[in-house]
Amino acid sequence: MTTVRRVRDLARAGLPRSVGERLPAAPPQEVTELLHDKRFQAAVATWAHENDVEEPAAWDEVTGYLHEMAADHDDRTSQGWARLGDWFLRAYDVLVDEDQMQRLRKVDRRHSLALAFSHRSYLDGMVIPNVLMARRFSPTYTFGGANLNLPVIGTVAKRTGMIFIRRSTQEIPVYRLALRSYIRQMVTNRRNLAWSIEGGRTRTGKLRPPVHGILKYLTDTVQGDGEGDDAPDVQVVPVSVVYDQLHEVSLMTEEARGASKTPEDWRWLVRFARLQRRRLGRAYLTVGEPFSLRERMDELAAEGLTGHQAVERVALDISHRLNRATPVTVTAIVSLALLGADRALTVDEVLDTVEPLAAYIDARHWPVAGAADLRDRSTIRRALSELARSGVLTAYDQGTEPVWKIGDDQHLVAAFYRNTVIHILVERAIGELALLTVSELEPGAELPDGGELQVGWEEAKRMRDLLKFEFFFPSRAEFEDDLRTELHLLVGDDVGELTPVRARELLVTARPHLAHLVLRPFLDAYLVVADRLAEHGDGHVDEADLLADSLAVGQQWALQRRVASAESISLELFRTALALARHKGLLAEGEGVGSAREAFAAELRDSVRRVNVIGEIAGEPVQVVAPPVPSSSPRRETV
Repeated sequence: MTTVRRVRDLARAGLPRSVGERLPAAPPQEVTELLHDKRFQAAVATWAHENDVEEPAAWDEVTGYLHEMAADHDDRTSQGWARLGDWFLRAYDVLVDEDQMQRLRKVDRRHSLALAFSHRSYLDGMVIPNVLMARRFSPTYTFGGANLNLPVIGTVAKRTGMIFIRRSTQEIPVYRLALRSYIRQMVTNRRNLAWSIEGGRTRTGKLRPPVHGILKYLTDTVQGDGEGDDAPDVQVVPVSVVYDQLHEVSLMTEEARGASKTPEDWRWLVRFARLQRRRLGRAYLTVGEPFSLRERMDELAAEGLTGHQAVERVALDISHRLNRATPVTVTAIVSLALLGADRALTVDEVLDTVEPLAAYIDARHWPVAGAADLRDRSTIRRALSELARSGVLTAYDQGTEPVWKIGDDQHLVAAFYRNTVIHILVERAIGELALLTVSELEPGAELPDGGELQVGWEEAKRMRDLLKFEFFFPSRAEFEDDLRTELHLLVGDDVGELTPVRARELLVTARPHLAHLVLRPFLDAYLVVADRLAEHGDGHVDEADLLADSLAVGQQWALQRRVASAESISLELFRTALALARHKGLLAEGEGVGSAREAFAAELRDSVRRVNVIGEIAGEPVQVVAPPVPSSSPRRETV
């Protein structure tokens, strides 16, 4: 049976007997209740009056939007959809922590669940409903982009709880009114809701910055829009889904190099389905600690945070919990080792890199996917073989023993897998740079009141600010606590005093060294953008042109080994660097901004230098040629 027929037949399995038969005219329960809700009627009437729209016309528009987004749960259709999901997931064995599921079922019996999930694949929307349905959770309604509302299959999906919503609604405020009211009614009816806190799939493997739309409507609901204490509450549940490997990563990395995104249509769906024919290991679903959204909003209000600030803090809370729930995969650790070396390694050399990482992961009590033993030789070798089979690695076995390296043009793919765990290593990497800064202090250097230790703290905070658009850092107080934990692991006791000599000793004896493995790709990418930005002096900057120039020059630097790895040449990383520059006011033209741009580039050059020093301390061969400090505008040559 062809893939096209298989997708079509499984999609139709949940439709009425005649494919052409119209769906029942009766709208879902929530729509009916909303249309008769006096508060909703008053809200529509107010909107019509404020926008000088005839009330019947406003009702026609809002009713159309409600029917467009409304979803329902039909048992027969849901069973057919689950079979379709199982077929799409045939490349994986899905592993679930059953103890977590049992605890969550108890919460499900008493509360409406708001499942905020990480989004690494289109398959997430099948993994989560199938896992919950198989364990007899209350029906879950999942928000998805309207771009996925394809003919036939979109109709089926709506009858399994899929709520298709538009992404751009700035110009249609009445749509936002309809969506907000619909979500309120769903929570009032104790429905479970699921949505991606990132808004869309990650292109780098790590969490993207959270979007606030659905979360804002949920917070409005639990706070009652000023209606008092009768408002319903929800339990927010972070849900992490991570995969050993993904077929679609190569397409995402092509976009990171400048390719256009493939539009979602039936041809795209068939191609996506065909990709799943080849086995790729396991998918892991894990659950973070649930929390009451109303209680959290009350806590923030007591701290003086309300409105957008409170929603933003809750979104960050969810992202932190998602990261903490995400397990370490063997694929990620092997990718980390090979990306850091950027040369062929034997199994023993990979194990030598992984062993101190495994010890560190144990010390920090981070979960490992499938309870895998990261020190086990056969486990590491199997991961190497699977990555070679999928083309991420190349293997050479004609010598005395097999060796593996990152394949040509596969650095971004390997980086995607590494980045699924990079959040657990960032603070340790920053701690190493803080120690290096102290170790480089000159004798007799002027020190702040806190002495050498304060110099280290200030450096750590500077790196935190430099990378704050890339990673989710805790509050400054929590960040300092985490750094103290890292220093405690390094030293074995609390650090009261820190001299340059002691800092150097700690760095030399530390295991593992992580700054060059974790931070260098991001700092290299930032330096490319900062270098091209500095070339504009005080002048105007066109962001699209700057990104294109960064891609071109970045590729040159990669060929010249002025950046450590080709993974740094990525539009996704360049865009984050651009966001940081915008935040610093470096994209606005004007007198003096050129000097600030030069200072930004100089700061990044020094950060890259120090990361490379950590690499040298770790015993890494010196391979990187430092980018020169520009003395004049670049000359374009024609070949």
